[in-house]
Amino acid sequence: MNKNILKPKHYLFYAELSYSYSVLRPIEMELHKRGYQIAWFIPKGAEAEKFIDSKDILFQSVEEVKKYQPDAVLAPGNYIPDFFPGIKVQVFHGFDSGKKNKFNIRGFFDLYCTQGPNITHAFNAINDGTCEIVETGWSKLDPLFTLHPDAEQYKSDKPLIFYAPTFSPQLTSAYELYPQIKELIKDKDWHWLIKLHPKAKAQEVAMFKGLAADTDNVQFIETSNIIPLLQAADVLLSDTSSILSEFALLRKPVVAFKNRRPKSWLINFTEADKLAKNLSYALQNNKEVIAAINAHCVKIHPHHDGKSSERVVNAIDGLIRGTKHLKRKPLNLIRRLKVRKKLKYYRWN
Repeated sequence: MNKNILKPKHYLFYAELSYSYSVLRPIEMELHKRGYQIAWFIPKGAEAEKFIDSKDILFQSVEEVKKYQPDAVLAPGNYIPDFFPGIKVQVFHGFDSGKKNKFNIRGFFDLYCTQGPNITHAFNAINDGTCEIVETGWSKLDPLFTLHPDAEQYKSDKPLIFYAPTFSPQLTSAYELYPQIKELIKDKDWHWLIKLHPKAKAQEVAMFKGLAADTDNVQFIETSNIIPLLQAADVLLSDTSSILSEFALLRKPVVAFKNRRPKSWLINFTEADKLAKNLSYALQNNKEVIAAINAHCVKIHPHHDGKSSERVVNAIDGLIRGTKHLKRKPLNLIRRLKVRKKLKYYRWN
C-alpha cells in the first residue's frame, strides 16, 4: 500500500520578506481545506520574521526541515535552498515590471506557477527541460476581487493616492518625488497612503514617516498585506514596480515616474514637477486609459475566479507524484554556496 495515501502531504513555505505572506496565505487556506500540513521556514533575522503569526509552525534550522520532510517547498523569491527535501516551487512575488533578469530559470525550481499568458510564454521559451511551467494565476490575487474588511479603514472622502515606490536605487522615485509629494500634501486636498518596499533604506523610511507625522492627510503603512490599500485607493503612484499591474487589475489608473518600460496603460512622466498634473489627470478616469488597462490585464492575469491557489496546489500535487521526466538541473555552484552560507549549512548531501 502507498504510505503517501495514509499521511497528509507536508508543505513548507520559504519566506524572507513580508510580501511573501500575501502570496502564500491564500495557498495556505487551500492546503488547510485539503487537510495538508503547513510549516514556515524564515531565516533568523529576516524581515518577514516579525510578521509571523503565533499560530504558525516556524522552522529556523535546516535540521527541523529535514525532520519535517516536506513534500513540496514554495518560495515567492528567485532562490530556494536546494538541500531542502521535496519539490521546489516558484510562486512569484510580483508581475513583470521591466526589471532585469525577471525571466530566468536558475536551476533551483522544479515547477513555476505563472500568473498569465505573458509570463507563461516567456518561461516556456527558455525552459530547458529541468522544470515544469504551469499557468495557474497568482495566488496573491485570489482575495483581490472580494472587498477586504480592512479596506474600509483606509478609505477617504477625499481623492486617495497610494504611493508605493520600488527599492532599487536605480529605479526608485523616493528621493526625486519626495519634495513634490511634500508640497502636494500641503497644497492639495488629497489623502495619501504610503507603503515602502520591505528593502527600503532607513533614510527613506524616516523621510516618509516624517510626512505622516506632520499631517492627518498621510498614513504611513507597515503591513504584509497591501490588498486593502489597493482596494481603498483611487490612484496608485509608483515607478518601476510590479505593484502597478496589481493595482491596474482593479481597473483603476496608475501613475509611474520614469518607468523603465512605459506602456499605454501607464500614465508615465519623467519630470518630477509634473507630478501634480499627472495625478490630477489620473483622477479623471480617462476612458482611453481605462481601455488600455483592460487590454493589459487580459495579458497578465485573465483569471478572476479566485481559484489560482487551487490550481497551484493541483499542479504541485501532480508533480509530487514524480519528477523523473525532468532533466538534471545545472550545478549553479556559486549561488548554491551563497544559500548555504546564509543558512550556515555546508553539507552537500
